Amino acid sequence: MEIRPMAEKDIEQVWNMENEIFTTPWSMNSFESSINSMDNIYLVAEEEGDIIGYCGLWGTIDEGQITNIAVREDRRGQHVGNKLLETLIEYGREMGLNAFTLEVRTSNEAAINLYHKFNFEDSGIRKDYYQKPVEDALIMWLRFDYND
Repeated sequence: MEIRPMAEKDIEQVWNMENEIFTTPWSMNSFESSINSMDNIYLVAEEEGDIIGYCGLWGTIDEGQITNIAVREDRRGQHVGNKLLETLIEYGREMGLNAFTLEVRTSNEAAINLYHKFNFEDSGIRKDYYQKPVEDALIMWLRFDYND
């Protein structure tokens, strides 16, 4: 498995996975514009030409808003998400980001456990943040000391 920056050639596979996993998927145009912004980081996990996972963040000054982390269903539980998140944080730190935030469905225990493993802290709830089905989001933060 190789973790690398997302390229235009990956968007169709990423978009297909997005539509399989999420009830309110992003459009192809959203991925295209996101990977073309210099402040953003988008990565894919690739194995033998197949995209098995992807993740991304939007960078603003010294913070990164993690927008999505997704792993193909048949590859879950095989540490793909773990490696994607680890690499995303490394890239972010290299860009000078000192804090990372995200929202996650309160029912998504697997994702919450992954984020806790990386020392993300629960910091609040966004009521009815998700649709299809309506559900609250847990807001999580990972902060680094400026001297780290």
